[in-house]
Amino acid sequence: MKASVIKEMTTQEIREKLEDEKASYSKAKMAHTISPLENPNTLKATRKDIARLATELRNRELNGDKQ
Repeated sequence: MKASVIKEMTTQEIREKLEDEKASYSKAKMAHTISPLENPNTLKATRKDIARLATELRNRELNGDKQ
């Protein structure tokens, strides 16, 4: 997910997407622990998406945006 796409989302959509990404990351991490994933780079990509979402959410909190 690109930062430009995230900036177009509303704050509520970002919060929902962040929760979904965190849940899918924990499930994928558990699945990878039990048996290796076909593409373990998906874990890295999911972590980066979570960080991008959290960063944009934090920026909006600091700037007081009410989107």
